[in-house]
Amino acid sequence: MEPAEIEWLHLLVGDWQVISDLAFADLVLWLPTTDGGFVALAQCRPSTGSTVHYDDIVGSVAPEGQRPQLRRAIEETRAQRAREPRWFGAYAVREEAVPVVHKGRAIAVVSRQTNLGSGRTPSRLELNYVEAADDLVAMVARGEFPLPNAATGPRRGAPRVGDGLIRLNSEGEVLYASPNALSCFHRLGVIGPLGGQSLVEVVARVVEKQANPVDESMPLVVMGRAPWRTDVEARGVALSLRAMPLTDHGHRIGAVLLCRDVSELRRRERELITKDATIREIHHRVKNNLQTVAALLRLQARRMDVPEARAALEEAMRRVATIALVHESLSQTLEEQVELDDMVGRALRLTADVASAQTTVRTVRNGSFGLVPAQDATPLALVLTELVTNAVEHGFPGRSSGTVEVNVERSGSDMRVIVSDDGVGLPLAEDGAAGGTGPGSGLGTQIVRTLVMNELGGTIEWSARDGGGTEVELRLVLRDGVGRAS
Repeated sequence: MEPAEIEWLHLLVGDWQVISDLAFADLVLWLPTTDGGFVALAQCRPSTGSTVHYDDIVGSVAPEGQRPQLRRAIEETRAQRAREPRWFGAYAVREEAVPVVHKGRAIAVVSRQTNLGSGRTPSRLELNYVEAADDLVAMVARGEFPLPNAATGPRRGAPRVGDGLIRLNSEGEVLYASPNALSCFHRLGVIGPLGGQSLVEVVARVVEKQANPVDESMPLVVMGRAPWRTDVEARGVALSLRAMPLTDHGHRIGAVLLCRDVSELRRRERELITKDATIREIHHRVKNNLQTVAALLRLQARRMDVPEARAALEEAMRRVATIALVHESLSQTLEEQVELDDMVGRALRLTADVASAQTTVRTVRNGSFGLVPAQDATPLALVLTELVTNAVEHGFPGRSSGTVEVNVERSGSDMRVIVSDDGVGLPLAEDGAAGGTGPGSGLGTQIVRTLVMNELGGTIEWSARDGGGTEVELRLVLRDGVGRAS
């Protein structure tokens, strides 16, 4: 088959649930095979009636008695209805074979199988459903269905047949409205029956009194002229409408309109949008406040005459600025996760530049942090900043240049980070921990140990780097957003 023909079958299967529900019938898509048989490609069961096939028949071959009807449908390019019902065990099934036509050529067959087990007189609703299904099936046989540009996407709240159905004539007047459809429009503020009225005029009278903006495509949908979806909102009620124009050889003869009350769904969506915007605004304000604190610390540091006090304030300023970077990233996304690579890159470059004015330090990062939960992003960023600051301040005394390398290995939630430098290295105590003026005694190292062990639940080890310098290995398991990942 041509790619366009395969896509046509995909579109049909994506939208044929409507036909199955309207017809109270199972639909099976049969494709002819080279040996003269037919194989089932897809099937659809009605949500409005009893099914014929309780087992999945996709991939099975059509029985011998059904093949002549399917073959005639393809050869004659018109629907074939069996004169006598076919029996499936204890119940009879009426079968109709409808050719699937694409650009004048029959490429497959849809078998419409209706369970006749009920044996009761159909209601007015059922008669209108079946008449609408007949129109759509005839469009399939003429190559006019599936409808081009139809709204078959996964939009939440899409109306279904059982939610409410309205049949329109070519002028957009209501021929029939199901009880559920009448209830939907009554909740919208429409009083009385809809039969015989122009639906677009009815909707216009309702929405013209509202201050809400109106979708530009709404008139085309309400008149049944375009196969789109739209929402109508009035009096605190929201209706989702979907139009399916009915055509006969290219001439519009009417439309089927599906409607559903989605007021609660739209209200919840608006609440979520409001909450997301509020959360982002909170992160933005926290970032601004932290930047203000960092600026105050910087001003205070400049007024300090004691070098040790000035250095302590500058370190505090860098730590606050690092936390502000995390909240800045969170303020730009709806997810409670941070893309840590860019943020860490900025923080490390800033740290290397500020930590040592006499030494030119180059920072290199290998590997990717990826998305990190917000509750882990702040302590992890602080730890990396402190480690790089410590390497720059203590690793290159008397040198004009140096390199700090950050290597990241991540597998799912497991993360391993190695921060190494090519400096002079740090003295180690007998227990293997850094001693003297090294990692074991400074405030920065105490902060690192506390964050790694208490906040991140990980481990950290200092060791001598091969070829000179210091290497710090950090291992942790990222949280899953609710609790600690296992």
